[in-house]
Amino acid sequence: MTKAGDSAALSHVGKIRSNNQDSGYAGSHLFVVADGMGGHAGGDVASAIALKRIIEADAVYTSAQDAEAALQSAIIAANNELADAVFEHPELGGMGTTVDAIAAVGDEIAIAHIGDSRIYLLRDGELSQITTDHTFVQRLVDSGRITEEEAMVHPRRSVLMRVLGDVDSNPEIDTMVMGTHPGDRWMLCSDGLSGVVEKDAIEATLAQDLPARQVGEQLIRKALDGGAPDNVTVVIYDVGVERSANAQTPVIVGSASRPLAYQNEAPKRTGLLPSLRLHAARPNPLASSHFEPASEDYLDELIEEDARRARRRRLTWLVGTITLVLALVLAGLLGYAWTQSRYFVGADTNTVVIFQGIQQDIGPFSLSHEYKDTGIPVSLLSTYDRQQVEQTLSASSLEEAEEIVSRLRTTTSQDEEGGE
Repeated sequence: MTKAGDSAALSHVGKIRSNNQDSGYAGSHLFVVADGMGGHAGGDVASAIALKRIIEADAVYTSAQDAEAALQSAIIAANNELADAVFEHPELGGMGTTVDAIAAVGDEIAIAHIGDSRIYLLRDGELSQITTDHTFVQRLVDSGRITEEEAMVHPRRSVLMRVLGDVDSNPEIDTMVMGTHPGDRWMLCSDGLSGVVEKDAIEATLAQDLPARQVGEQLIRKALDGGAPDNVTVVIYDVGVERSANAQTPVIVGSASRPLAYQNEAPKRTGLLPSLRLHAARPNPLASSHFEPASEDYLDELIEEDARRARRRRLTWLVGTITLVLALVLAGLLGYAWTQSRYFVGADTNTVVIFQGIQQDIGPFSLSHEYKDTGIPVSLLSTYDRQQVEQTLSASSLEEAEEIVSRLRTTTSQDEEGGE
């Protein structure tokens, strides 16, 4: 890693979405990623409102604990602004956003997190995920019900249990303070990256001794190569002895880099008190990532639904396996029945024999058996007939086999008469 600190913020709309609902920020001391939700009408607004309020906390702090408190206050204030925006624009009801933020204070980092965007730390070539996703599937992983690999493809992987928005006036935010030192590389990203690119690939890319921006560009390219079904935002902060000149200029990317654009500019006040603004009507469908209340009843319902789905999968596999086995058995029986409709004439030790079946074996199982010993001595056959019988003569039916034996018997009788 370079000795001078470096940073970068990049965002891409991805290959599927029509607009970018992510926002990212790389500042003097503060770094933020926000991933909006709430559909085309609200996700971009939510992340932009939240980020623009939170970046007001980009300042010099006397301690990391002060920065931690400032981040928490800024995020709560951003949550209140989202509720106010929905109050002014009810068509945005249900919008929300994740937030990941780190503030650098000396040799420490203050961290704040809510949602399923992630913060990673690359230290001495080893990548660690610092935050824990506030998602339903993460709870299943934590409880041992599913693996991390299963969580990547779980149908409920986009259900958020904690998020900023008009759903909770006092959301629970994870905060912590960690030590850091020169050479550390911190990365904040939306799930458009972490949900597409494997951790090993992220680690290998971050471990390159390249400037933060080039590394961020490579990570976004990997997400695009993986299909990029969602917006992709990456913010990188390299810890150095001193900050580089380029890292001093704050950078905003994604929806927050553009002016806010409400679907309906005319305010629609309902006359409700600010304390009653939460849980507004939600006429717009939610995006693929959406929030659900983290009540025990709801969690129990989701867990039971997941259990039912697992039982259905097991039943489907069981029925499919049984059907396949029965089909194979039936095919085997039909195939064996067909072989028993065939005959061939061959030689036993000393005599000509009619065999039923075909001349192949399946492992230790023979597909033919002796049907009739004709009593015709092989020694009495002509040289030609003896060779034919020893090599076997195929017959499509018992009648055809009997005709072959009759011919051999006639030939043998003629040879005996001629010899006399």
